[in-house]
Amino acid sequence: MIALLTGRVDQVADGSCVIDVNGVGYLVHASTRTLASLPAPPAAARLLIETQVREDAIVLYGFAESAERDWFRLLTTVQGVGSKVALSVLSALSPRDLIGAIAAGDRASLTRAPGVGARLAVRLLTELRDKAGAMPTGASYVPAQGARPPSVADDAASALVNLGYRRPEVAPVIARVIETLGEAAKLDAVIRDALKELAQKAPAT
Repeated sequence: MIALLTGRVDQVADGSCVIDVNGVGYLVHASTRTLASLPAPPAAARLLIETQVREDAIVLYGFAESAERDWFRLLTTVQGVGSKVALSVLSALSPRDLIGAIAAGDRASLTRAPGVGARLAVRLLTELRDKAGAMPTGASYVPAQGARPPSVADDAASALVNLGYRRPEVAPVIARVIETLGEAAKLDAVIRDALKELAQKAPAT
C-alpha cells in the first residue's frame, strides 16, 4: 500500500492533483484545504496517502496533515459517508472545527459540506460524538516541502467558497476583515465578519 508520496507537483485540479515521482504521475484526490497547501507546479511536495483498492481501480487520497487523514478514516466508517463526502466535509471544516461542531451538536456547520444533508449530519453527530474528543485537531501538520500551512485566510476562503461565494470575490473581503481584527483573529470571527460584509454587498431583491 502507498502511504506517502514525495515528488514534483505536476498539476492541481478541482479535487485532485498529480504528483510526479521519478517520472510516474500519481493522481491523488484531496480536500481543498490540502490542495491549497501545495506549492505551485513544478515544486516538490510531500503528501500522506490513504490507498483504497477497489475491484476496478486503486484510488489514492492525499493529506497535508496526519490529523486530516485520521478524520478521513473515521468519517468513512459512518454509513452513507464515502470517500467523496469525507473529502467534502474536510474541505468545509478543519479537524479542529469538526471537533467543535460535533461537541456542540452543530448540524448546520456539517451541512455546509456538499453531499451532507440534514439526515446525514444527524448521523455524523450521533455516531462521532463519543469519538471526536479523542481525535487530533491538526496540530500535527505535515507541510508539503516548500509549502506553507493553510492560514486563517485560507481556511476562511475555503469555507466561504463552500457556501457558494467565488474566491476572487471573498479574497479582498477576508483581507480587510483580518486587517481590522488583527493577525491573531480567530477563524470563526473572520468568517462571521466576512459574511456580514458580503451580505451588505449583495444586490437587493
